[in-house]
Amino acid sequence: MTNTPRLSEIQKAATLHKMVPPDHYARSIRASFLHRFWHTKRFEEIGKMVESNGDKILDIGSSDGTFTKVIVEKSKASKVVGIDVLQKCVSYAKRRFARNKVVSFLVADAHDLPYPQRTFDAVFCLETLEHVEDPGRVAQEMHRVLKEDGYAVVLVPNENVLFRLGWALWLLGPGKIWKGTHIQDLSASEITTILKNAGFRIKETKRFMLGMLQAVKVVKK
Repeated sequence: MTNTPRLSEIQKAATLHKMVPPDHYARSIRASFLHRFWHTKRFEEIGKMVESNGDKILDIGSSDGTFTKVIVEKSKASKVVGIDVLQKCVSYAKRRFARNKVVSFLVADAHDLPYPQRTFDAVFCLETLEHVEDPGRVAQEMHRVLKEDGYAVVLVPNENVLFRLGWALWLLGPGKIWKGTHIQDLSASEITTILKNAGFRIKETKRFMLGMLQAVKVVKK
């Protein structure tokens, strides 16, 4: 474990996401009905998986803090930490939530989390594993920093035919800023296998948005 993210991961992520504005989610929800519908459904489904007894929570891949805000509101946690490899997103989120005493943000690499074992009551990794170099390593790190009685929630695109078609069309239009950012194709069975191999037991799984998204809630074995 190290206290600073690997420079190569920061550089790679910054290059892949150079077209994505640091306030992308906050801005797109305000400006687009399609974004608002898509993200509202995500918030609703993940919100059902959030428990209200967590004291300290980690949000991996927090971006501009839009999903982190949902976690804060649903969990009633005393501390929520959002991490991201993109400095521009972390800086924006810090400004956006400057007056919020519960949430904080920092640059960190999910492959090598800068926290001791069993630090968090819950860990969220929402639409992030498809962006990382080694999803298995990230899942192992989630397991390591999670308390024995804690839980984790993972949300990933389910790489079925419908998602592949929709994503390809999206990249041709407004979604072209995301081109090349998905470096992993994770099917429903693959994400389940990754989590089990990391030492988790599947507690709940759900697919929504016509099966294009899959959310998995896990606990330690």
